[in-house]
Amino acid sequence: MSAAFELLLRQRLDPLSAVAQESSRTRSDNDLNPDWDNHPETRPAAVLAPIIKRAGGWTMLFTERSVETPAHPGQISFPGGRVQASDADAVDTALRETFEEIGLARSFIEPIGAWDRYDTITGYRVTPIVALVEPGFDLKLDPREVASVFEAPLDFLFDPANHEKREAQWQGRTRYYYAIPWSGHNIWGATAGMVRALWERLYL
Repeated sequence: MSAAFELLLRQRLDPLSAVAQESSRTRSDNDLNPDWDNHPETRPAAVLAPIIKRAGGWTMLFTERSVETPAHPGQISFPGGRVQASDADAVDTALRETFEEIGLARSFIEPIGAWDRYDTITGYRVTPIVALVEPGFDLKLDPREVASVFEAPLDFLFDPANHEKREAQWQGRTRYYYAIPWSGHNIWGATAGMVRALWERLYL
């Protein structure tokens, strides 16, 4: 990854000035399940997709949720959460939640754009924000929400050969979902769906 990839991000992502606008492009847990009903409610949320500019190759940071947290316990996710009334916009939500969950200071983060909003089966409409992150930061995890963090190489995440389509039984029916297993971590569901949507935004 290099300056050319950064330029691609800036060209293909929605500008931050447009984040407050309701995008016509919305992805969903139902992308692979078109025969399922639409999601009944869409509470606003935002996540940060932190791209770490490592000298040996750029990576993306993920969190593993604490098993004690009521929100998606034990799952892999981006740092983020519900929009609060005090947040200026989705970017503010993503930055606030990132600091609260993992202690990543804003001084290391440069938000550069957003991609398609994502409706989850749990009733959230998530605005995902891409940010470039300079190395050298220290993290302080909130153990009530985050058990651990890890970084996965962008070269791996953006190889469509690694985007597996899997199936599971839910409410007595078969559902399909994306999974991107990497080094013992199973990135799946909405998080993998958002990674897939970002790859499509950049390369298709």
